[in-house]
Amino acid sequence: MAETVVQTDHERGAAPAPPPRGRRGRRTVLVASALVVVAAVAVVGALGLGGGGADEGSSAPPRSGSTVPVTRTTLTERTTVDGQLGYGTEIPLPVKATGTVTWLPAEGTTVERGGTLLRVDDRPVVLLYGTLPMYRELGLTAGSQEGTRQETGTEGDNQDSGDQGRTDETSGAPDPSGAPDPSGSPTPGGAGAGGTGGTLRGMDVLQFESDLAALGYTGFTVDEEFTDLTARAVKRWQKTLGLPQTGTVGIGDVVYSAGKVRIGHASVRLGSPATDDVLTYTGTSRKVVVNASAAEDSWAVRGAAVTIGLPDGKSVKGEVASVGKSATAPEEGGGEGGSAAPTVPVTITIKDQKSVGRLESAPVTVEYVGRERADVLTVPVAALVALAEGGHGLETADGRFVAVKTGLFADGRVEVSGSAVREGMNVRIPE
Repeated sequence: MAETVVQTDHERGAAPAPPPRGRRGRRTVLVASALVVVAAVAVVGALGLGGGGADEGSSAPPRSGSTVPVTRTTLTERTTVDGQLGYGTEIPLPVKATGTVTWLPAEGTTVERGGTLLRVDDRPVVLLYGTLPMYRELGLTAGSQEGTRQETGTEGDNQDSGDQGRTDETSGAPDPSGAPDPSGSPTPGGAGAGGTGGTLRGMDVLQFESDLAALGYTGFTVDEEFTDLTARAVKRWQKTLGLPQTGTVGIGDVVYSAGKVRIGHASVRLGSPATDDVLTYTGTSRKVVVNASAAEDSWAVRGAAVTIGLPDGKSVKGEVASVGKSATAPEEGGGEGGSAAPTVPVTITIKDQKSVGRLESAPVTVEYVGRERADVLTVPVAALVALAEGGHGLETADGRFVAVKTGLFADGRVEVSGSAVREGMNVRIPE
């Protein structure tokens, strides 16, 4: 008799029937919900929820992340503002020469003591160093004290202008150099070392004689008296310049400045009449000008050290040299919503001019020190965590959270304080 063999689907190798679709979908949702709950618990632990007081610390399993020590140091807040590298504001040269401009220097030319600034009626206007302006003619005659040259032809004044220091031995006329007459008494109008009435004296004479001596024209005493010996030195100087050797310096012959100058732009062309502002100039040292906010210029104190960032990424040291006393209102519509704050110009000098390279003009940044906190506990800013009950805290290496009070933020670190914070303790930087 034949046997009937019954095989199950499993024995035949058939695949088991899939579970209902609705049950599988519910299982997926439950798994996802479990993951969210786990993540939420981790966040709650980081925020200090469900634990005791923040100072006591809440227990939580240690989490991944590097640890850093709390260190004691000095925090310095640094602020960066925009500035402009250049030679400073151009100033008109106080040219007093009258006539026609016959030669002008090229813009950017450097002129030193004794150099020619321009030529008027083909006469050089020479740069000398000093703080007093040229306000009168310098010479031997008494008229020079009034800023005019008198040639009256009277006795003792009708000498050759090219040899004012010569004694008229044939006529016996008084010697303008101050030499004594045959009777041995000093000449009333003399201008020599022993002269009185006609001798030109003053600080401007001392300033001019100092320059003359510095240029190598000596043979006289550098003092406040313009003597016959001074006039002789002037004649030698005039001969070098190709001028008539009068021994007298005209009011338009020289221009004084504090030092060598860099020529700016000319306001006239060749052939035009000379004017007071025929040429502008600046100093020869590059500097930076910052238009600082008048409300935030407490850092701009004369002598304050700053760091200047150049366009090539290099940094050079600078020092605040001057701060403007008048605030300038911004242009209409400037700043956000047209409400930019008034500014004051801050000039910053650069002692090491070579460190700037060949740059003559460029936008730069200026970094200055704002606030500073010395000998304080600090941690990296990234170590701070926000506590659920408010404020900030730190997570210790063993997973506890302690509350801290924050202070100055600077250089990626923050000042922290609190009863549970001590120097050297390790805190975690959350990933």
